[in-house]
Amino acid sequence: MQVYQTGDIRNIGIAGHSGAGKTSLLELMLFNSGFTSRPGKVEDGTTVTDYLPEEIKRQVTISSSLAPVEWKNTKLNMIDTPGYADFIGEVIATTRAIDNMLMVVCGVAGVEVQTEVIWDIAQGNKMPRMIFINKLERENSCFETVVEQMREKYGTGIVPLQLPMGKEADFVGMIDLLNEKAYKFENGKSVEIPIPEEYMEDYEANRTYLIEVAAESCDELLLKYLEGEIPTNKEILSALRMGIANGEIFPVVGGSVAKNMGIDILMDLCVELLPVPTVNAAAPASAIVFKTLADPFVGKLSFIKVIDGQFNAGDGIYNVSNDAEEKVNNFIIPCGKQQSTVTTVNAGDIVAIAKLQNTQTSNTLTIKGSNVPELAPIKFPAPSLTFALSPKSRDDDDKMSNALGRILEEDPTLSIEKNAETHETLLSGVGETHLEVVAERFKNKFGVDVVLQPAKIPYRETIKKKVEVQGKHKKQSGGAGQYGDVWLRIEPYEEAEFLFTEEVFGGAVPKNYFPAVEKGVQEAMRQGILAGYPVVNVKVTLYDGSYHPVDSNEMAFKIAASGGFKKGAEMASPILLEPIMDMKITVPEMYMGDIMGDLNSKRGRIMGMEPTADGKLQVISAQAPMSEVQKYVIDLKAMTQGRGKFVMTLDHYEEVPARIAEKIIADAKA
Repeated sequence: MQVYQTGDIRNIGIAGHSGAGKTSLLELMLFNSGFTSRPGKVEDGTTVTDYLPEEIKRQVTISSSLAPVEWKNTKLNMIDTPGYADFIGEVIATTRAIDNMLMVVCGVAGVEVQTEVIWDIAQGNKMPRMIFINKLERENSCFETVVEQMREKYGTGIVPLQLPMGKEADFVGMIDLLNEKAYKFENGKSVEIPIPEEYMEDYEANRTYLIEVAAESCDELLLKYLEGEIPTNKEILSALRMGIANGEIFPVVGGSVAKNMGIDILMDLCVELLPVPTVNAAAPASAIVFKTLADPFVGKLSFIKVIDGQFNAGDGIYNVSNDAEEKVNNFIIPCGKQQSTVTTVNAGDIVAIAKLQNTQTSNTLTIKGSNVPELAPIKFPAPSLTFALSPKSRDDDDKMSNALGRILEEDPTLSIEKNAETHETLLSGVGETHLEVVAERFKNKFGVDVVLQPAKIPYRETIKKKVEVQGKHKKQSGGAGQYGDVWLRIEPYEEAEFLFTEEVFGGAVPKNYFPAVEKGVQEAMRQGILAGYPVVNVKVTLYDGSYHPVDSNEMAFKIAASGGFKKGAEMASPILLEPIMDMKITVPEMYMGDIMGDLNSKRGRIMGMEPTADGKLQVISAQAPMSEVQKYVIDLKAMTQGRGKFVMTLDHYEEVPARIAEKIIADAKA
């Protein structure tokens, strides 16, 4: 592939709800441009961009995939993004590379949940958007209905550039409102025809609307229009470009991916209407790494968007974020898993670099010797579902940790933690499907079989009353004797998890044995007497005891203290504690009742409610036991049709209600 100048590049993310036809649309773009000899099919696992085993198995996009399309002397850097909520991190990362979003909407289903979610992300980034209404050949599809639905949601800037000719099975072509033409679709090509008479009334009304909206984005054109002058098509096009770039106009076109109808016109419009990358070609070279792919055979691929300047192979690449030098032999232009190379890449372009040793997603790259500030990192969604991760066999154990590092490197929406209390490796992700795919990736990419299961709840134990108890260890038969004798005062203590003090008078227990007593108590606290969970929030005071001048030693006092604590804990009204999570749940107001009712059923407490800054959503503050909300992401998705989101952090521990504690204790003993 040739090297393109900035003005001949368009960076476009294809986004929308799962099943809208994004991947198939890109497949047709590649076919129409001559890159492939026939379009691949999602159901056959033959598309260029959905090539991962997990994608072929599920028939959905899981990982964003770059596919440059060469069309009309322009390079359209198309990035196919997932439409499934669990992989929203891929969409968020893609927004740092693209300059435009092509929203694909189903002509039957209309605006679906993930379309709304991604639209809001694009809106937050003030990103230009074009809408392609797909499946116009389907029964119950309606271009006008979807346009009206989008206009109600997103305002008067939703502007059709086309009108369909025919509906459902009789859909045959489109009327071009901008260029005052009509096109009939034949064998993937648009053939120009006169505008049929029966569509003239609709055509004139919609063209008038198009002119009015375009004029509003350009003061000079608006003045002319208000004075009764009809703008030329060239003037309308110029105003449209301005309005699209400013995020005020969102042009709508339509067609059928299944029948390759209208795709060539869509490609033309991507070239004509969508903004080129905003760059400073004279500035020092800088780029952001927006995606990392870890391949066990090829090695690591770092995908970069060049923000400013120019990079050349052989230049010393410098990682600003990690203060590290990197070596680059050439730049890779991936198209799915196919690759070509170039030695120069200009501002605004998107390429990949192989085998960067000290570079991760979100890092800033420049040329050695340049003074470039670090770019803002990509903000990924916090993980919201946690499972315990373990190898299936001892053979897998050795390979798992290496594979885990590679998988975490390519997926920043994952996190890993070793829980000291439950001794589990905890893997957290965006949702259940996300973590299932990660487990498959261990097997498919690295040959490691892993098991995911619900994480253990890190319960704790404590006591409710003060007791005094003797702990004594005496062994004087056979060989050297052992003697340790302590009196301990054990009491609840809220200020810290553990406090050890001593009030020994007259040397009843020599000072050199105090550390052994404390150590013995701490060892006993690691496993409580109710269900084997750690004991917390206790104060232990050594206040008396006795020793033997010959047989006493540190081990004897440690054993005496450990036994004394266990006996005392049983006498001190032991109870079970559970972790209580602090939750911030953001949902549309229509779901508030369902959310609060569900939290009540989960032993939750509503702490407060307030609207978001823009007033569109409500934020519920709540607290609930971890055991009840371990899989809350799944419940919330079901209750809000995927429109809700939440963050959850550990807040404190509370006593477990008696009836629930009985079952936990019984299960632990079993």
